[in-house]
Amino acid sequence: MAKKLLLTCIIVFGLYYIFFFSHIDQSVKLIFKVIPMILLIFMAITQKAQSIKKYQRFIIIGLVFCMIGDYTLQWFLIGLTSFLIGHVFYIFAFSSTSEQPVPTWAKIGLLLYGAAMAIWIASTVFKSGETVLTFAVLAYISIILTMGWTAIRTGSPFAIIGALLFITSDSYLAINKFIMPLPFAHEIIMTTYYSAQILIALSILQYSEIRSKVVQ
Repeated sequence: MAKKLLLTCIIVFGLYYIFFFSHIDQSVKLIFKVIPMILLIFMAITQKAQSIKKYQRFIIIGLVFCMIGDYTLQWFLIGLTSFLIGHVFYIFAFSSTSEQPVPTWAKIGLLLYGAAMAIWIASTVFKSGETVLTFAVLAYISIILTMGWTAIRTGSPFAIIGALLFITSDSYLAINKFIMPLPFAHEIIMTTYYSAQILIALSILQYSEIRSKVVQ
C-alpha cells in the first residue's frame, strides 16, 4: 500500500512539472523537477529485494547522479557529466546480471542508431567550434547505448523499456538542443525521462523476482 501511494505521488509530481511547467515560479522550478527523483530514490532504497543487493545499490547510485544531473543541467557540461556517471552505474547494475543474451538484431540496431546520432549531432556540435562538448556528446552517446545493450541482459521488461525510453528522451533532447527546435520538446523529453527512471527503479523488484524463480 505504501509503495503504491509513493508511486502515485511520484507520478503526480512528475505530471505537474511536465504539464504545469509554465505556471511554476522560476525560483522553484528546479526543486519541482527533482521532487519526483527524490521520491523515486526513497522508493528504490525501501524496496526489499532478495539476493540482488549489488543490483539495487548500483541503481540507487545511478538515480542519485541523475537527480544531480537534473539540477545541474543548467550548466550543461556539469549536468551531462552527472547523467553520464548515472548511466555508468546503471551499466554496472545491468552488467551484474546475465539472464538472457543480447539478440543480434538488437546489437545491430543499437550500433546503427548510435552511429547515426553520433554523425548527425556530434558533427553539428563540432562545426560550431565546441570541441570539448563534441567529445562529451560522443562519450554520452556511447554510454547510453551501452546502457541499453546491457539492460537487455537483465531479462527484466522494466529495465529494458526504461533504458529504451531513456535513449528516446536523450535523443529528443539532443536534437532539440543542437539541431532544431522540436514540437512539445519539454513534454516529450520529461515524460519519457520520468517514465524511464520509474521503470528502472521498479526493475529492482522485478529482477529480484526473476532471480528467485531461477534459484527455485
